[in-house]
Amino acid sequence: MARLWFRSALLPDGWAEGVALAIADGRIAAVARGVPAAAGDERAEIGLPGLANLHSHAFQRGMAGLAETRGPDSFWTWREVMYRFVDRMDPDDAEAIAAQAYVEMLETGFTRVGEFHYLHHDPAGAPYADRAEMAARIAAAAQTTGIGLTLLPVFYAHGGFGAGRGAPPAPPSPGQRRFLSDRDGFAALMRDSRRAVAGLPDAVVGLAPHSLRAATLDDIAAILPLAEGGPVHIHAAEQVREVEECLAATGARPVDLLLDRAGVDRRWCLIHATHMTAPERRRFAASGAVAGLCPITEANLGDGVFPLAAFAGEEGSFGIGSDSNVLISAAAELRLLEYAQRLTGRARAVAATPAHPSTGRALFEACIAGGGRALGAPGGLAVGHSADIVSLDPDHPALAARSRDAWLDGWIFAAREGGVEQVWRAGRRVVADGRHVAREAVAARFRATLARLAA
Repeated sequence: MARLWFRSALLPDGWAEGVALAIADGRIAAVARGVPAAAGDERAEIGLPGLANLHSHAFQRGMAGLAETRGPDSFWTWREVMYRFVDRMDPDDAEAIAAQAYVEMLETGFTRVGEFHYLHHDPAGAPYADRAEMAARIAAAAQTTGIGLTLLPVFYAHGGFGAGRGAPPAPPSPGQRRFLSDRDGFAALMRDSRRAVAGLPDAVVGLAPHSLRAATLDDIAAILPLAEGGPVHIHAAEQVREVEECLAATGARPVDLLLDRAGVDRRWCLIHATHMTAPERRRFAASGAVAGLCPITEANLGDGVFPLAAFAGEEGSFGIGSDSNVLISAAAELRLLEYAQRLTGRARAVAATPAHPSTGRALFEACIAGGGRALGAPGGLAVGHSADIVSLDPDHPALAARSRDAWLDGWIFAAREGGVEQVWRAGRRVVADGRHVAREAVAARFRATLARLAA
């Protein structure tokens, strides 16, 4: 049994000094506080639970920065750039790009990823001989990097809402051919995806109807049993046009429609949910479902700003994700989540609460709780939980002469970069001195992959 010792650590009931965590089989077996370091302990100064990245499209890390010219000027035209990027990607490419994304996640303090995985088929749109070939490559990237994986195979059957009330869904476009499944094919894909991740000791499998654009309510009802009690994620109300088309086709707004007819509960995570009415927002908060917020991607795509202050005030649960992976940084996601609220509300410390007057602490702990639930893997430094642990660098200028909650505020709001010193995932150190142990090999493969795709 290994032991990690921290001079200070953030436990579920608050900060403690002299914290020793006993680790067995990748999980926290015991927590002691107020104890000195012992011979043989791995030691660090500032211990935090790792964060859950509850929404990632790993392959999009390879196109980061390629859609920043005039032309891709909305979500819908950006999407066409994405379709063209995936046109030539093979399984080796997907694995290489995912590994690079996962290295970067771990280096910034994410220790588990919810992979919203919809790149299923070959470039012609045909299933691979192994239906779960691409899921297996996601699992391989997780194995290489050590990140915890919650795989969310995506059901994607249609190209959009029907053109009017009661009209059939729009047919898919050629650019969507690699994503498509019918219900029977998706059942087979789910079965094979579970097999593909079976070698990862603590992988979780849920499922993800892509959106109400791509999966009808009847589709969702048919596939939900395939989740087998695992998490259920769906894009919802990301764009104003999406809301308008949903209203025209169904007579209801997306979040209302899901709450009324899809059985949304604490297993669910609604990604984005940016454009809601106040009644929708209150119903969403009361449902127990998690809001999956991706502030960097939402800003990059011009989506809009989630109403965090009101939602959190109604005891809504939320977590953060890196979505398009245009920039991967746990601290930057938290920072932008708060700053967007400040800009729209013209106020400061919006996420802070009487219980947690530190904005950083309030955001961090809310995302530990919401992200862990959304990925089916509770977070926090507690007995029985995975030993997913981050240590901050006490010598970083943004953390100097600070303690406890001020460390979190310094890391999130004042650290230009860095701040994360070491990361343990399932008890194994995967980041040392701010660098992933496999960084160079993964980056070399990533660069070669992008060179081939650009040729």
